[in-house]
Amino acid sequence: MTLPTVLDFARLRAAYASGLTLPEMVDALLERLAAADPAIFIARTAPDALRAAVADILARAPEPNSLPLWGLPVAVKDNIDVAGLPTTAGCPDFAYEPAADAPVVARLKAAGALVIGKTNLDQFATGLNGTRSPYGAPRCVFDARYVSGGSSSGSGVAVAAGLAAFSLGTDTAGSGRVPAAFNNIVGIKPSPGRVATAGVVPACRSLDVVTVFAASVADGLEVRRVAEGFEESDPFSRRLSEAALPARLRVGVPEDDELEFFGNEGYRALYAASVERARTLGAEIVRFDYRPFREAAALLYEGPWVAERLHAVLPFIDRAPGAMDATVRTIIEGARGMTAVDAFAGRYRLEALRREAEREWAKVDALLLPTSPDIQTVEAMRGDPVALNARFGRYTNFANFFGCAAIAVPAGFTEAGLPFGVQLVAPSDTDEALAPFAARLHAAAETGAGVDRTLQPPAVADRPTDDIAIAVVGAHLTGMPLNGQLTELGGALLTEARTAPGYRLYALAGTVPPKPGLVRAPGFAGPGIAVEVWRLSPAAFGRFVAAIPQPLGIGKLVLDDGSEVSGFLCEPAALDGATEITEFGGWRTYIASRAQAA
Repeated sequence: MTLPTVLDFARLRAAYASGLTLPEMVDALLERLAAADPAIFIARTAPDALRAAVADILARAPEPNSLPLWGLPVAVKDNIDVAGLPTTAGCPDFAYEPAADAPVVARLKAAGALVIGKTNLDQFATGLNGTRSPYGAPRCVFDARYVSGGSSSGSGVAVAAGLAAFSLGTDTAGSGRVPAAFNNIVGIKPSPGRVATAGVVPACRSLDVVTVFAASVADGLEVRRVAEGFEESDPFSRRLSEAALPARLRVGVPEDDELEFFGNEGYRALYAASVERARTLGAEIVRFDYRPFREAAALLYEGPWVAERLHAVLPFIDRAPGAMDATVRTIIEGARGMTAVDAFAGRYRLEALRREAEREWAKVDALLLPTSPDIQTVEAMRGDPVALNARFGRYTNFANFFGCAAIAVPAGFTEAGLPFGVQLVAPSDTDEALAPFAARLHAAAETGAGVDRTLQPPAVADRPTDDIAIAVVGAHLTGMPLNGQLTELGGALLTEARTAPGYRLYALAGTVPPKPGLVRAPGFAGPGIAVEVWRLSPAAFGRFVAAIPQPLGIGKLVLDDGSEVSGFLCEPAALDGATEITEFGGWRTYIASRAQAA
């Protein structure tokens, strides 16, 4: 069976359902990888290691598509740790062997994804063009004379070229969006803190975000839901929250004097067409002043945040300055003269710009911006690596400063056949709410995805207002064996939380897969138990509850903020032979302790 040209989830899952085996998929993919541009990957998972990973997936879930990301090949940017593969951050002399997967990678593997390798990047994630790497420069999949975009260069190209079903990038200045625009795919940039950055080589640690590249918003959304979640080990990780957007969006478009395309009239025309497309889809188009956003964007490289990049690599750059790309080194070492006074001055300026931006946000629900106002050839970029690169971040650099969610989608092709993209940007934690309109915008552009111009991206349904929240405590948690029972019913993770103190947790005897039992214990002053709160449609909630076996059931849980939610409770009679594990504070921590003991 031949693999699809672009490995979108629907067609790959249909192939599995029709008889394509996971080993057969790996063999076909290895052939495709062998013929691909070697600059895309810095390191590929060895065939024997891939087959061992396949065996692990099949041992846990032998039925096709029986885990949320079952058998979906993922490429990982090489500043994110993957056990068994070196992390280089695009610098051979910096390379190290990570002892464990980054938490985001561990979540994807637990959900059935198959890591196929580590992708190229602008060294130390410093750049938006993809040429600043000793491992070569990945190219735009439509014209090899042009840059791929960066810094997540290999990750963007891997999806667009049909080498991975999805990939992980990072985004500090736009690195999870610009490669999407230059290669006709989707880039999902979560709100800062939703996806843990532990196990990621930092660029600007206070701003870094792990991102997802995919063929469609729907595919990327599935991955983001698995990848996100609070991580105790990451001081920048946040407990999840959801912010709503109105049914009819007020979409902000910059005033004409703030629209800059650096002479790229093809991109200007495609942006104008995207604005009209949004209007046709029902959005109210509102002009706003982009100036405070642009001035905040400039702070990322012109302000003291460059010192964060220096802090991230300081011991290495002091020890081996000659090992770094010359442009990257010049940018990072520009922070050496900065002081604490500069840092506070930059912070104060950013806060003033945030306040100015609040007045513009009051006019709109989301911004519709070019992802990049320009694209350049590799030759031109190497001739003027700083100024031309800076153009690419004009509309992206501000997003993490302002805590925004963003989704980049394809938006057309120039007469020369070069892809163009736009991004929807909205306030923090609108990640779910932004997705349906982004998906409609992509579909209406009729660009396909990656090199497959015929692919029809699936719709993303608006979340109904009558969804029912349910708290899960054990095997239904993200990445756990039964999580697929939620995702297959269209469930979405709302937030992570803890119960009030009056609950005890037990590991039940003889359950397959292992399950906990949560028991109400009035008057008990315990630590509270970690839960995830999901939402289901009423019909899906009914089907889910009907399938719950004894001795488990659904009752009302009290959370530590005093609110109540439906959730799993266990009959006390089931505690014969059970082991109390309340002291662990949650099922995930208990399972991790068992794995360490083994």
